[in-house]
Amino acid sequence: MSARQVENLISAVHPRETTSLFGHRDAELALLNAYRSGRIPHAWLIGGAAGIGKATLAYRMARFVLAHRNPLGADVQGAETLGVDPADPVARQVAAGAHGGLLTLERSLNDKGVMRTVITVDETRETISFFGSTAAVEGWRVCIVDTVDELNPNAANALLKVLEEPPQQSLFLLVSHAPARMLPTILSRCRKLLLRPLSAEDVVRAAAEAASIPSDDPALAEAAEAAEGSVARALTLLGGDALKLQQRTAALLATLPRVDPRELHALGDALGGSDRVALAAFVDSVDRWVSERLHADEANANANLPRLARLAEVWEKINRAARDTESYNLERKPLVFSVFGLLAEATR
Repeated sequence: MSARQVENLISAVHPRETTSLFGHRDAELALLNAYRSGRIPHAWLIGGAAGIGKATLAYRMARFVLAHRNPLGADVQGAETLGVDPADPVARQVAAGAHGGLLTLERSLNDKGVMRTVITVDETRETISFFGSTAAVEGWRVCIVDTVDELNPNAANALLKVLEEPPQQSLFLLVSHAPARMLPTILSRCRKLLLRPLSAEDVVRAAAEAASIPSDDPALAEAAEAAEGSVARALTLLGGDALKLQQRTAALLATLPRVDPRELHALGDALGGSDRVALAAFVDSVDRWVSERLHADEANANANLPRLARLAEVWEKINRAARDTESYNLERKPLVFSVFGLLAEATR
């Protein structure tokens, strides 16, 4: 599969259209049992690594609640999963983004057709009118935030105001790649549901279904083994030389805080001018390396806390720069030098 084919696949597959859930059986049961108890918490934080199915689970829960409005009904009490028939009118409306009981907050295009780097406060304020107006449909209203990490500060505060005084029959499903970096005030108002990375077998099954390729494809098996439980990462690694580029980036990260300018030039050249799959593989490698360092230091009683704080701050800067590079199709090489310069300084 070419890099262009993988790029098209990743952009085409959206969690609202994904009806299958691989792994996460315990998390699914936690949501189902909470709903049919009749006392479900109004806000849930679904956290975990990128690409492991968090948004897929959120949309699965939204479909179920909107299709089964009475939590004490026999259909809910006898349900074994959150699955809804794809032919069900609710499932079709959710897939089309046209259900009146569902609001999704995610990054959108600006007036110039460029993807924004954050979820704006104006978009977030839609939750106030969504939950406050006369219902277009009876029953529950669900808001999915995908992801809460991308809310700008004003947007986060606007969401907090709604969470503080939730309307009746409202359900918030907040997806987060980095729950520890969320506003504590938002975090305290959510029931936490943290998902683990998928097994390699589940990654193969999910990626094979998403890409419509045989599950015994050798390239898929290799990508799944290197994906560390992320379907999105496995799909990215299917594209061209993405796996080699990821390995090359990881090797350079292992040499920090030392930086070899010649290797950085070569890596920048390898990223190309507009290959989104290559850029995604590079950013994913950096994200994984920083995340592992942060988690290791957090577990270490003798951790250098100032350095830990610097690394967390740098991580946010890198992700903003990466989103800008992708959104505005900027040159990749300056990003490579900037990323390694920031990380070298933060790890000294």
